[in-house]
Amino acid sequence: MLDVFMITTGSMIAAGLFVLPGIAFARTGPSVVLAYGIAALIALPTILSAAELSTAMPRAGGIYFFVSRGIGYGAGSLAGFARWLSISLKCAYALLGIGIYSYVFTGVAAKFTAVIVCLIFIFLNLAGIKLVGIAQVILTSVLICVLTYLAVGGIASINLAYFEPFSPEGFGSILSTAGFIFISYGGMLAITGLAEEVKRPRRNIPLGMILGLIFTGLIYTIVVFVIVGNLEASVLINTLTPVADTAGIAHGRIGVLLASLAALLAFVTTANAGIASASRYPLAMSRDRLLPNLLLRSHFNNGMPAVSILFTGFLILVAIIFLELEALVEIASSLLMLTYILTNLTVIILKYKVNNNYQPTFHAPLKPWLQALSIAGLLLLITQVSFMAIIVSIIFCLAAYSWYLLKAKQLPDNIIPLPPKPKNRHI
Repeated sequence: MLDVFMITTGSMIAAGLFVLPGIAFARTGPSVVLAYGIAALIALPTILSAAELSTAMPRAGGIYFFVSRGIGYGAGSLAGFARWLSISLKCAYALLGIGIYSYVFTGVAAKFTAVIVCLIFIFLNLAGIKLVGIAQVILTSVLICVLTYLAVGGIASINLAYFEPFSPEGFGSILSTAGFIFISYGGMLAITGLAEEVKRPRRNIPLGMILGLIFTGLIYTIVVFVIVGNLEASVLINTLTPVADTAGIAHGRIGVLLASLAALLAFVTTANAGIASASRYPLAMSRDRLLPNLLLRSHFNNGMPAVSILFTGFLILVAIIFLELEALVEIASSLLMLTYILTNLTVIILKYKVNNNYQPTFHAPLKPWLQALSIAGLLLLITQVSFMAIIVSIIFCLAAYSWYLLKAKQLPDNIIPLPPKPKNRHI
């Protein structure tokens, strides 16, 4: 359960905290604190739905597997491709975050550093899932301790005048900002992609995921509150290192160094878990013959899907080299929200669909009303992202569904299977 909690938490705490607050503040002012809280509340029903589905179907590919079995392969194709691409883009912007923060000390271009670190994490994932889990526990534990120290110290230097006016652009800007920073919670379902490799998944996945989201939501809200209370608006709008700037005010030079260390740890944990999770989506889709069998291959005795990991790593490298930060954030956020809508819809459909093999041990509360409310909130957030991100998402959905139509005749029967037998490669 500790591994699940750390993978979930470490997958979320990254650029959403260490890079985005200043960009988000420019959109809505001090009410950015509220935007982070709203995004967490909208995310909560989805994590409850995914927890239920994971206890019934602990298989590689997570959301793709749930949606394809609950709704059908057409929707599953949308979910699988969207999840794979969105996690990969989230990894790319986490790796860019490493480059941004390390530039202060090394002077090396951010994209060059991001590419080198990406290659390191690809090899780490090829080495085995146990190593990924151990690294995640150690790094995330240090990250949480450093963030707690910085936040507690920053509370004493808060200037409440910096929160006035609280919402200069109105509630619409708060919703728009919540949609923009929603990718900050994009890692909350990372463990579902690795569900097949978790010990006691019916207990550990729901508990670890729910605790991870609650804890991360509190961390985001508290730290962003401290940031806004310490930095003048003119400074916050123009910085990509808000945590380090705040730590400098509260703790001096040692605070800046600790904040930089925390940022690097956050980006490392996100990229580490993200590559592991994203690579399981092509693997699961290839098992269903939606993608070539080549992606099932492993060239190592540890059973890692080597080709799928390398394929995912290549996509991340392309995103690092050719896409800018804000474009990465908005496109990834809109695709993530699409996969969360499909996850909630799957739980609603399975509530009324007779299937003796669907036997979750955890049941999402208040079905189907909580899921319906989450879908409405996610649709509202999608309308608030940029026009470019919406167009890209529509084109992506059309392409993914067209691919499904080409492969439809090759797909196996759509049957919800019983949970798999335990395997040796557990985290």
